[in-house]
Amino acid sequence: MSDRMNALALAARLRMNFEAAGARVVEPPYLQPAETLLDLYGEDIRARAYVTTDALRGEQMLRPDFTVPVVQMHMSHGAEPARYTYAGEVFRRQEHDEDRANEYLQVGYEVFDRKDPASADAEVFALIALQLRDMPVRAATGDIGILMAAVQGLNTTDLRKAALMRHIWRPRRFRALLDRFAGRAPLADSRRKLLSTEGVLTGQVPAIGKRRPAEIDARVDALRTDAAEPPIAEHEILSLEALMAVRETIPYASEQLRDIAVDLPSINPALDRLDARTAAMKARGIDIETLDFEASYGRTSMEYYDGFVFGFYADARPDLPVIASGGRYDALTRQLGQGAEIPAVGGVLRPDLMLRLEGAEQ
Repeated sequence: MSDRMNALALAARLRMNFEAAGARVVEPPYLQPAETLLDLYGEDIRARAYVTTDALRGEQMLRPDFTVPVVQMHMSHGAEPARYTYAGEVFRRQEHDEDRANEYLQVGYEVFDRKDPASADAEVFALIALQLRDMPVRAATGDIGILMAAVQGLNTTDLRKAALMRHIWRPRRFRALLDRFAGRAPLADSRRKLLSTEGVLTGQVPAIGKRRPAEIDARVDALRTDAAEPPIAEHEILSLEALMAVRETIPYASEQLRDIAVDLPSINPALDRLDARTAAMKARGIDIETLDFEASYGRTSMEYYDGFVFGFYADARPDLPVIASGGRYDALTRQLGQGAEIPAVGGVLRPDLMLRLEGAEQ
């Protein structure tokens, strides 16, 4: 049997396991409206997705994942609570690494349930872990919601908080903004020259680009206003840096985070959710004493997650991408729900990578 046929057979078995856990099978279309994905990810998505157009439906993309179309489907006509499963191909452009697949199978399990988010997190994690129980993989967990809560609690302007929130998933840009707002980084010459001006700047030179003069003037005013604001306090910056550096097993990570919460009290509700999730995992037989937790986990690849995140890795095969991953995406349901929302969490597995691991073990 070919590698593809083996992967399809494994995908079918995994999906059946998720059906047995109470999930309903869904099959989102291969082609997804580009407008929705562009609204979520911005123009960056074009570098990762295959784009096509037709005269009737306009610009479309081969699905880069299943979560977005499943959320759209549920928010349009799904019952509550709901569990879904799927198996099929996703497509990712690869412009820099020819060894990474541009088409591969994903099998997923998604839970939409208001009753007990901590229990739903534990359910998804435990069910994904069960599919990988005989494989040499290591689990990593995190919670992007803790960092979000820390940013929202900073003693600074709403504009600065919004800028930091927008770039949580871009660690380098986030760090650059943090240094600027803390007064640590020197101003670039171009920024210094701009801030030394007064009054309206548009109309003095020919306009170049797509921004209207009013948009340019508003942006310049915002930069001038921000430059007049005091820097974020050093103790808040140091606490935020300590938070992002937490990397321990869950019990020790929780202790460290509670210590940090003395200076960042806004994270306490998120830490309460972490404790509730930990208890729910323990109740499902997960060994939380040895389970890794990284406060910054998921910040480079999980753009729509806003809470619990996890991944499973083959440490003996560092050449392989993440074998399985997932997390909580409550904010995504708000974005796609047109006023409605529901707590939601899910995870996906890569059958092709699972087979490669099995082959390496034999």
